[in-house]
Amino acid sequence: QVQLVESGGGLVQPGGSLRLSCVASGSIFSINGMGWYRQAPGSRREKVAAVTSGGSTNYADSVKGRFTISRDNAKNTVYLQMNSLKPEDTANYYCHADIYRTGHSAPYDYWGQGIQVTVSS
Repeated sequence: QVQLVESGGGLVQPGGSLRLSCVASGSIFSINGMGWYRQAPGSRREKVAAVTSGGSTNYADSVKGRFTISRDNAKNTVYLQMNSLKPEDTANYYCHADIYRTGHSAPYDYWGQGIQVTVSS
């Protein structure tokens, strides 16, 4: 079994900052890409940011320059530092990881349960 558990969400005023964390645990052999997605009510889930095992990153245009994704491979953890938050960043944020489980020859996609981020005055 593998679990992804997010933390760090909440309510913040426009212009504020939050840092999301996601820890992967279980029978993990290795982790390829990790990333963050978000879904607002009535909208499709969209990719926010991703980071490879080697540290290469990419971002949605809407968050470039404001959000920073990073990972700690030793801790199987991915972070999302969100600065200059806007009301349109309000959404449920989901952690994603592409994981090789111990004893398996192919990777699987895993998702966290989601965490709410609300940007409002």
